[in-house]
Order: sequence, then C-alpha cells, then structure tokens
Amino acid sequence: MPTLEFIRSEIEHMRSQIGRQRKEILQLQRAGISTASAEALLGRMQAKVDDLCDQRDRLLGDETLKGPSYASGKPLKGTPAHRRM
Repeated sequence: MPTLEFIRSEIEHMRSQIGRQRKEILQLQRAGISTASAEALLGRMQAKVDDLCDQRDRLLGDETLKGPSYASGKPLKGTPAHRRM
C-alpha cells in the first residue's frame, strides 16, 4: 500500500503534468489542430488525480484515528510544551 507522502508527491507531479497538457492543448487550438484526443487524455489524467485525492483522504482519515499528532505527523507524547508549567 502506498504511503501518504508518495500519494502527495504523485498528486503534485500529476497536477504539473496536467498544467503542461493544458498549455499544449491551447497551442494546438491556436494552430487550428484537432485537440479531441488530447482533451480525452487530459480527462483521464484528471480522473487519476481525483482517485489519488480520494486515496489520500482515506489515508488521512486512518491517521486521525491513531490519535493526536504534530503537523509533521509525529505523534504527541505527554503534555504539549505550551501547557507545561
């Protein structure tokens, strides 16, 4: 099963690819070339990102069940520093 960090990096990578694909589609449209296949590819890429986001959200839900943690994901142990006397 992929880790949360892997899924996040894959989402980021796919989003940058989608941006490049959109720019290429605009260039093709300006040149008067058909973009139907490129737009279909873009739709599949977006669906993949949506699936990865769902997978990420499920993993985040599983992590919240583990208990409180720092923003880094490291679990809290004991009393937080701001509440110590």
